[in-house]
Amino acid sequence: MTTTTQTLSTEALLEHLAYLKLAFMLEQHAPLAQEAAQAHWDPIAYLARLAEGEVALRRERSVQRRIAQARFAVIKTLEQFHWTWPKTINRLQVQHLFRLDFLTEKRNVIFLGTVGVGKTHLATALGYAACLRGHSVRFTTAIEVVNTLAAAQRAGRLKPALESYRKPAVLILDELGYLPIDRTGADLLFQIISQRYEQGAIVITSNRVFKDWAEIFNHDATLTSALLDRLLHHAETILIEGQSYRMKDRIES
Repeated sequence: MTTTTQTLSTEALLEHLAYLKLAFMLEQHAPLAQEAAQAHWDPIAYLARLAEGEVALRRERSVQRRIAQARFAVIKTLEQFHWTWPKTINRLQVQHLFRLDFLTEKRNVIFLGTVGVGKTHLATALGYAACLRGHSVRFTTAIEVVNTLAAAQRAGRLKPALESYRKPAVLILDELGYLPIDRTGADLLFQIISQRYEQGAIVITSNRVFKDWAEIFNHDATLTSALLDRLLHHAETILIEGQSYRMKDRIES
């Protein structure tokens, strides 16, 4: 093959790889070709290495895309959790959750405890683990959901707004109970929980025990009962007791 023909072939290859959006192959085909020549790979081995690299790159990009779409406030992992700080926590129960069976079985997970005991950390870590395993996740606070849906309702766009919370495999509702929710907000939140009932997993963190949830929802006992009925039918509750980890330095001083 002449130098001119080889150059044209290389240019055509680069154009094809760019058109097919094969980023790894576009960047690494030449270095790997040199390595293949030195190691005497056969053509299949060379092609296999290119394909392997392309698959790995696409998987990593897919993971990063899911993490971005989840909208985590900050990334947390189970390995970062301080097990010795809470006064009471069922470690085996929590670790079992990270098998993600609750997700595929479309069950709910509820973390209950006072401020600063690690509820949000564990909920975020569950969501992050789900992203790594190929599942879609949405992280938000309960109040943000209410405000977003109320604004969408006023704008006549409630249906697509509800869909954005119904669609992910895991919906994480953080800080339920930290602020009161009026009747309209309670009705909107109920729609989310009702639509996801036996259709998708919900992870909730709350500083209120269940018997006090009516206080969250404008003292509407009927709506609260209906909400808890759907939420707890297929659910696992993790109770965490202890003092706030964020106050650790002051407590120990």
